[in-house]
Amino acid sequence: MEKLKAILAPVLNNRIVRFLGTIIGALILVLILLNVNKGKNSAGPAPAGTSGEAVAETGSVAEVLSESAAEAAAASVAEDVASAELPADSAAVSVESAAEYVPPEGEVTITVSAAGDCTLASDDSMDYDLSFFAKYDEVGDPAWFLSNVRDVFATDDLTIVNCEGTLARSGERADKTYAFRGDPEYVKILTEGSVEAVDLANNHSFDYGEEAYEETKKVLEDAGIVSFGYDRSQVIEIKGIKIGLVGIYELESEFDCVYLMRQEIQAVKDRGAQLIIVSFHWGDEGFYETNDIQIELAREAVLSGANLVLGHHPHRVQGVDSYNGVYICYSLGNFCFGGNSSPADMDSMIFRQTFTFENGVLQDRDEHLVIPCSISSEYDYNNYRPRILEDEEGERVLEKIRDLS
Repeated sequence: MEKLKAILAPVLNNRIVRFLGTIIGALILVLILLNVNKGKNSAGPAPAGTSGEAVAETGSVAEVLSESAAEAAAASVAEDVASAELPADSAAVSVESAAEYVPPEGEVTITVSAAGDCTLASDDSMDYDLSFFAKYDEVGDPAWFLSNVRDVFATDDLTIVNCEGTLARSGERADKTYAFRGDPEYVKILTEGSVEAVDLANNHSFDYGEEAYEETKKVLEDAGIVSFGYDRSQVIEIKGIKIGLVGIYELESEFDCVYLMRQEIQAVKDRGAQLIIVSFHWGDEGFYETNDIQIELAREAVLSGANLVLGHHPHRVQGVDSYNGVYICYSLGNFCFGGNSSPADMDSMIFRQTFTFENGVLQDRDEHLVIPCSISSEYDYNNYRPRILEDEEGERVLEKIRDLS
């Protein structure tokens, strides 16, 4: 290749050759335009993007997420993933491009509430009498499950939870210790509870295979709930503000998720997102302490453009941190959780933040609230009906979160 360049260089640098090249290029352009007028489309080159080869060159997770590497990655993220394409089945509420978008005038506030793992099912191995299925059959009212927290969710602009499991009748059970599949009618628990968006990127979204996963997406869509996760980031519009929702499952492959996270954040940016929320399924199950990957991934998300970072999977509450003015909830804990009737820890939380925009520009204001909760309205077992904790119990959970932060 170098020899070929050396041979061609004198020719290519010749002014006459360059002039003739310009004339030929113009003639080709005229021919293309004539063909277009005849209804023939000329296919252009595929957009340049980040190939698998490029990903391999970025090195290990530790190298990608070190302090200096993270800053460098943030500076070059536009170049790395500028061509990221949204999946064909993306169902964003707002589809106009950033160029066509006109931001709302004046001040607009967007209040977001976030809660953790919602498993609207139980594993088949659980005693039916203690299961989520039995409780649903007993109360006969989907609104009952989130009735204690509905006032919080109904008075915000957007409520997000992690939907851990499937809402489907289809599919075959995966060969794993715990698998969760709830009846599609359980989606009413979310709609009656004023939940507008769910993250599906977690270790139970394929408990009954691809078929059940696809059915779950359809069930949620038909109920008016936005689902997101993996390479299905969404951009929704609320009060004229575009909100990007990104869901990343870190546990399957830490290395791949770094690339996917950058790609999906860039993808929602390209669609005009003014507020970006990144939801991670990560961490060590049963642990209160955050691990290094959580911390470094969260910071990388912020450097890449996230305005709020949410976490779940440990089944415990973990600390709430702030990095570059962006809040990071390392683990929101369980919430409406059918996976265990007698968990060792029933503490939970709702994280609530209000974002203020002036003429479409996000302002630097700190308006957040940590609401201490229990996953049950009973004290000695899980009845799958979360409640807000007050007085001494509420202060105990808040102090616990402060100590972990």
